[in-house]
Amino acid sequence: MSEPSLQGAGEIEQTPERKGIKKGLYLIPTAFTAANVLMGFLSIMATLRGYQFLSNPTFESILRATNEFDKAAIFIGWATLFDALDGRVARMTKTTTEIGVQFDSIADVLTFGIAPAVLAFSWGYGATFSYGTPLYNIGLFISFMYLMCGSFRLARFNVQASRPRPLSEGTAKVDKKHFVGLPIPPAAALVAAMVHYSPTPLAALVPVKAFWYSCFLITLMAILGLLMVSTIKYTSFKSIGTGKKHIRLILVMAAFAMLIWLYSRYALLAIVLIYVLHGVVIKAFSILTIGLMTKPLKSSNVE
Repeated sequence: MSEPSLQGAGEIEQTPERKGIKKGLYLIPTAFTAANVLMGFLSIMATLRGYQFLSNPTFESILRATNEFDKAAIFIGWATLFDALDGRVARMTKTTTEIGVQFDSIADVLTFGIAPAVLAFSWGYGATFSYGTPLYNIGLFISFMYLMCGSFRLARFNVQASRPRPLSEGTAKVDKKHFVGLPIPPAAALVAAMVHYSPTPLAALVPVKAFWYSCFLITLMAILGLLMVSTIKYTSFKSIGTGKKHIRLILVMAAFAMLIWLYSRYALLAIVLIYVLHGVVIKAFSILTIGLMTKPLKSSNVE
């Protein structure tokens, strides 16, 4: 999971003259970001083809739509990997640039903002509800708000990263170990993982199931949007791999890779869902703990 690669955000130093191999290293993180953009573009194109097949629903067209929606979800999954690598590679090779963070943010708006919003609409409620009906319009509005929340999330992150000191009185300093609000890549990854788990479009299900599943998807998109603009802290994992425990990290990554390779439909959904929920659970536990600690103090004051 990753946010914009912070290529140049924060402490900007004058870079020395780039020559030879050093100059070529600056292209590596940019190549990963470009791959991110490509995956987002391919995902949108696959989603549009799938939605087109649903215009004349037959058994064959539904199968082809299912295949296209599954490919669209997989493209978002690959984009998540590329997005996680570009920032880490830039930090490892010390090739951070000011333009890098801006390019990465634009790529994330496309791949993790527009692509999942279009995918959720086309695979889910857009084809289930008739055009112009209240539920259709609500779904369209929620997809747009998901995109707006994700864009605001990226803008807020860039401002906080470029100005680590408090922007105003009461604004906390940036914690590099945590993200403020749900990052947009795992939000998009959850939508993609759901589609990959069951790529059959909701419109092909029994009408009652299609109705309730579509309502659930609309609610989920709204919740993801709210989580992105919330102040709930999420683990950044940026410090992982920077210490001396490289062997353990490699073993854990190998285990996850094998699980995803063998059981991608289940493993991806479980991993992303755990990450999305862990911030909410920790926040709820913190509020509950504070409430239990302050309750005896209040009662003792009354006495």
